Amino acid sequence: METEAIFLGILLGLIYYEFVGLTPGGIIVPGYLAIYVRQPLAIVATFFAAIVTLYLVRLLSNAVVLYGRRAFVSAVLIGFFMKISLEKIMFLTGDFSSGLVIIGYIVPGLLAHEMRKQGIAETILSAVFVSAVVAVILELQDLVNL
Repeated sequence: METEAIFLGILLGLIYYEFVGLTPGGIIVPGYLAIYVRQPLAIVATFFAAIVTLYLVRLLSNAVVLYGRRAFVSAVLIGFFMKISLEKIMFLTGDFSSGLVIIGYIVPGLLAHEMRKQGIAETILSAVFVSAVVAVILELQDLVNL
């Protein structure tokens, strides 16, 4: 199912971009979000981490020239450290059952990078829409295969 989700996310994300002109947060983002559709707290935590990452990149850009690849790598690395930090906090507190996770190591950074280019609301709405379509297709596929 994960392979299909990633494939559909890439394909539908491209189609969405061609029609709407907005990216759904990065090439792999819709597929990963669709995989976690039954864990809404993880999706919310991932969007929150992406927004925090975006603001940290903006703050960093006040001290360092960030554009193009530098901005992209900064967003991915900051998002990566957000994920690792949350994992460390969860480990230290012993809280493994809350469902509070950040999806993927690079997903928050990919989202933040697109948010920086096209806006927070536009990116979130695009990612949610394409991810929902992917999730529905996967559910329909499961129903047909029963």
